[in-house]
Amino acid sequence: MNDIKQARRSVLKGLGGLSLTGFPLAAVLADAGLARAAAAGLETVSLTTSTGETQSAALALPAVTPAPSVLLVHEWWGLNDQIKSVARALADEGYVALAIDLYDGKVTTNSDDARRLMGQVQGPQATATLDAWIDWLQARADTTAKLGTVGWCFGGGWSLNASLARPVDATVIYYGRLVQDKARLAALKGPVLGHYASRDQWIDQKMVAGFESAMTAANRPYVSHWYEADHAFANPTSARYDEADAALAWRRTLAFFKAKLG
Repeated sequence: MNDIKQARRSVLKGLGGLSLTGFPLAAVLADAGLARAAAAGLETVSLTTSTGETQSAALALPAVTPAPSVLLVHEWWGLNDQIKSVARALADEGYVALAIDLYDGKVTTNSDDARRLMGQVQGPQATATLDAWIDWLQARADTTAKLGTVGWCFGGGWSLNASLARPVDATVIYYGRLVQDKARLAALKGPVLGHYASRDQWIDQKMVAGFESAMTAANRPYVSHWYEADHAFANPTSARYDEADAALAWRRTLAFFKAKLG
């Protein structure tokens, strides 16, 4: 509670330009007002993909550039203020952070709507969107050659798919669907960090074991971390949220990006 009160005081001093430095990320993500304030400072950018679709994303810049970049892929809820806040947090850590949108601007808090939106995503179009944004990041004068991806749940699977479509230097998956095809995984350039939950009924131990076996067969490096938690344990608005495990997973994510991206 004190963390949230302290963050609120910071917001009142400068709404729209909130820095998350010094505040636990969970304190911001758990409070809709703080997440909205953190997200407000991001720049909306757009491009046209190879399939002719106009797509938008939210960009957060670090204090010093050029800097490594990180592409973020949202949960099945869509590109909401929470994911934008994580982009802001990554920018505060020194990364050019781009939160992309695979739902064409649609956001929901209803699980039935989220399931419908997720089901409407077309693989080729989503891949073209990811390709375009990775190329866009790598072409910028304020980015270095190093690029990573991160995603949660629906976005965790697409974080991996993005890295299969374009060579990137680091991939982080939070309980996302995993490819188990050795031939496909051989296309990976950089290592994969996975955060998995022991009580997850979707991204379960069988799926992770199949992914790890295929990664080993493809001679591609990976690190897997298991948590005594459930699916969506890193989302403070979820009933399955686990504060300690979420904080540990975030520290591991930052350490991984630091080691692989700089």
